Amino acid sequence: MDKLQQAKKRIEKLKAVINYHRYLYHVLNQQEISDAALDSLKHELYKLEQQYPEFITSDSPTQRVGGMRLKEFKKRKHEIPMLSIEDIFSEKELCDWEAYLNRFIEAGRDPFSSVHGRERVSSKLFEYFCEPKIDGFAVTLIYKNGIFTCGATRGNGRIGEDVTQNLKTIESIPLKLREYGRAGRDPFSSVHGRERVSSKLPTGEVEVRGEVYMEKKDFEKFNKEKEKKGEKPYSNPRNLAAGSIRQLDPKLAASRSLKFIAYAITTDLGQTKHSEEHQILSALGFRTDSGRKTKNLEEVINYWKEIAKKRDFFSFQIDGIVVQVDDNSIFRKLGVAGKSPRGVRAFKFSPKQATTIIKNIKFQIGRTGAITPVAVLEPIEIGGTTITRATLHNEDEIKKLGVKIGDTVIVERAGDVIPAVVKVLPELRSGREKGFHFPRVCPVCHTPLIRAEKEVIWRCPNKNCFGKRKKSLYHFVSKKAFNIDGLGPKIIDKLIEENLISFASDIFFLKQGDLIPLERFAERSAQNLFRAIQESKKIFLSRFIFALGIRIVGEETAIDLAQHFGSLEQIQKAAIGELEVIPDIGPRVSKSIYDWFRQKENQKLIADLEKAGVKISEKRKAKSEKLKNKIFVLTGSLETMARDKAKQRIRVLQGKISGSVSSKTDIVVVGKNPGIKKMDRAKEIGIKTINEQEFLKIITNQ
Repeated sequence: MDKLQQAKKRIEKLKAVINYHRYLYHVLNQQEISDAALDSLKHELYKLEQQYPEFITSDSPTQRVGGMRLKEFKKRKHEIPMLSIEDIFSEKELCDWEAYLNRFIEAGRDPFSSVHGRERVSSKLFEYFCEPKIDGFAVTLIYKNGIFTCGATRGNGRIGEDVTQNLKTIESIPLKLREYGRAGRDPFSSVHGRERVSSKLPTGEVEVRGEVYMEKKDFEKFNKEKEKKGEKPYSNPRNLAAGSIRQLDPKLAASRSLKFIAYAITTDLGQTKHSEEHQILSALGFRTDSGRKTKNLEEVINYWKEIAKKRDFFSFQIDGIVVQVDDNSIFRKLGVAGKSPRGVRAFKFSPKQATTIIKNIKFQIGRTGAITPVAVLEPIEIGGTTITRATLHNEDEIKKLGVKIGDTVIVERAGDVIPAVVKVLPELRSGREKGFHFPRVCPVCHTPLIRAEKEVIWRCPNKNCFGKRKKSLYHFVSKKAFNIDGLGPKIIDKLIEENLISFASDIFFLKQGDLIPLERFAERSAQNLFRAIQESKKIFLSRFIFALGIRIVGEETAIDLAQHFGSLEQIQKAAIGELEVIPDIGPRVSKSIYDWFRQKENQKLIADLEKAGVKISEKRKAKSEKLKNKIFVLTGSLETMARDKAKQRIRVLQGKISGSVSSKTDIVVVGKNPGIKKMDRAKEIGIKTINEQEFLKIITNQ
């Protein structure tokens, strides 16, 4: 099959899948995949159609705006179509859009003049108006002589549903427009400072467009009530807003705390700029977003970043900003491409999910011998980062997903969590996908793998497995362990290759002369690395325990052991019962620690490290006990400090950190792009959540 036919087949499958999910969402108020994942599929289809325009058909999702109409409502034709807005996801795509407008000008269709062939005007004259993009439900409102007479949904963009009675129940939609005409700048005139003649209602027909939405707090309250009744909760506020407006009984819509925010006027009231429309809307009695006028794309990007940082503090959900050419005459002359105006784009925030294709599946071995399947992906951007690898967790998860090589999949990345494949889209299969089998021998040493009872992980049992040894050494020198600056995986691989090290203790017996012969190692580099190794010989007890790589013993458990026992000698002598009395250390972890210290090769490692001059600093006293026994969970990335520094600050104040939310958790600190599961769990069991600013107050005001 040639490239052209492959593209045609891919386009047809994408159209079918997108139409299916759009039907679920717009008609049945159901959702099987996230908005971000659906946006990603639509974006792929749009790009393919731009590359192969001969395959664009009238039934393509890119050529339509909304879903089917609900039969129970009367039809309402839009005199001016309610068009969709094309999405962009990166600064590069924003710049490409402006370049596209430039090419449109240079092609002889100068939007700055009705006379073709006029000298071209530079796009640097473009000014834009930016506003937050509310994740709501679009409607249009018709006022005649200032009185609200009709309201309709978008529908298919040209014909919507008449939902006037439901919209009348929303208090933020004025039933009568405000009179205008007080002294000051007249928003109905392009001449600033003109005196208004008199107070009056706008005559004739006025059409206002905006979004119906529900605030986060009202959405959470509504879902809790549904759960109490044993009913399935809504997946997001937009679904609930859409479902409410489509209720036949207006009393149901009235009971759901819906709100409306206006963003455009299609009627000519003298406005020459889109930014002026917001001023007019405010004067007429509508709530609007203030937005911001920008002179260039640099200011647009700065606004986008600013809103992205504040998005969690909005009372409603937003998923990006809308960027529109501010001059209305230029906007109109730029026209429409397909079903989207050329002069506006939805600049979306980096998604937490996106779709891509699995190119291959590889298997990695960890320091404890755990075998982890990793999907090699077609590069995709999620959360502002390009992703090429995603974990498949284990064999059971692969079977559950039904994944094959070549599959189109949804990949999720939340906060600092490793990207993971969360869903397969089998309906997009072409028939060329390949199945695979989970290995039963180690991919490095070929030793038969074992799987302990009640565990989902396959492991290599070979103590001398080269793969395990390498990963153990990587772990030993890592930032949270010995933190040897300049000694990364590539250098460790080279030292092993040259037979200079085999075990962790060998690192501290290296001499400067051993390092100089290494490839690309000058005398200065060798000297710096040798100095870093010597300086790392003094280490805190908690870091030393973590560096040993004891199975199931992470950073927090290592800290608990150090604080409880105070010395390595006491930990070595501890019986299982003595280990189990430590909070958060159960029988399984206790046995792992106990067994590790009784294995001869591990006892020899500790002895060799002591011979090499490693000195362990004993228990440190906390300066404050302000957060004593308080358990924190951090989710998402922090803007003002690294996560490790935040954890360190909590520990200094005698607090504790957990990687998961449970009934024992006291506070969840929510940063940018928080983990969905952690947030849902915190809400479910009523754990307090705080933002970064509140967290900073806690750790700085002693």
